[in-house]
Amino acid sequence: MAELKTKLTNASVDKFLKGVKDEQTRADCYQIIEMMNKATKAEPKMWGTSIIGFGNIHLKYESGRELDWFPIGFSPRKQNITLYLTGGLEQKELLDKLGKYSTGKGCLYIKKLSDVDIKVLNKLITTSVKNMLNKNNP
Repeated sequence: MAELKTKLTNASVDKFLKGVKDEQTRADCYQIIEMMNKATKAEPKMWGTSIIGFGNIHLKYESGRELDWFPIGFSPRKQNITLYLTGGLEQKELLDKLGKYSTGKGCLYIKKLSDVDIKVLNKLITTSVKNMLNKNNP
């Protein structure tokens, strides 16, 4: 089985974010850090070279695969800000109220925070964290 490339590192989150060229994206990232920090009570850490994760959980899949991952995180990408909300994207009633976004498997994509309702995003983040922690601590 291939080894996971994205692992917890000692790289500086602040240094990484200072490298984000777009000022609005950078400001949005700092606001997302506040929301995710509040939801997890965990400090932001770099995972790989471009993902900011909060917390650390050990996942075990039915296939037998095991890995260390974060309950919630995000990454400023060129096209959008990718939020890793694996435990929150099944919340259709919240997503219906969110605003402009798209989704992928476990990911929520937004262009900028002003495109979404911040209160709804906060609720999605909180729900995602609770669902991930409950799923891994039955």
